[in-house]
Amino acid sequence: MTAITSTARGPRARRRIVLVATVAAAGLALTACGGATDGMDGMDHGDKQKPTAASAPAGGKNPAPGAFNDADVMFAQMMIPHHEQALEMSALADGRAGDSEVAELAAEIAKAQDPEIRKMTSWLKAWGKPESAASGHSMEDMDGMDHGSGMSGMMSEKDMKELAAAKGEKFDRRFAQLMIDHHKGAVDMARDEQRNGRNATAKKLADDVVRTQSAEIDRFDGLLKRL
Repeated sequence: MTAITSTARGPRARRRIVLVATVAAAGLALTACGGATDGMDGMDHGDKQKPTAASAPAGGKNPAPGAFNDADVMFAQMMIPHHEQALEMSALADGRAGDSEVAELAAEIAKAQDPEIRKMTSWLKAWGKPESAASGHSMEDMDGMDHGSGMSGMMSEKDMKELAAAKGEKFDRRFAQLMIDHHKGAVDMARDEQRNGRNATAKKLADDVVRTQSAEIDRFDGLLKRL
């Protein structure tokens, strides 16, 4: 009887061992799959957490390599229309300026700021950000930021119309006065970028803006004293 009982229990014991082994193997397989999935999820999330890493446009060199932050984006988004207005103001000097130095300064401003507009536009494209700050922020939002009053130094429509209607010395004086205010606004935004920006390329342009436009402010001040 004992031998028969031992023999009867043998197959059941072996079946239990096989079943346990199968379940354990399945558990290990699920764990492995889960681990792989978690790893992939981590990779996906890692990719999604790179909004501050500039990526190069297809087939081109990255115009602003390295990390960037919101201050860099806002600097470009606000400085583009600021520069564009400076180009509009400078274009008015043709046929209106009476002083040769005014015409010379207007040409220098256009020569410097047009390429800078193209640079900043290329940054925003590489960063995957809209060219206009208004696409993601209202003027109220911008006013609440460290940038103070948004695009500081911008001329009103009335200012632009009055400038366009002036000629000779009247134009020269008005152009110098408005451009001083306009440049001071650009310098303020550039200094904000120097303090709060992260991208080396953007900060370098901010340095250039502070240096060149501060020098032009001094020239305009001297011009006003001479006129």
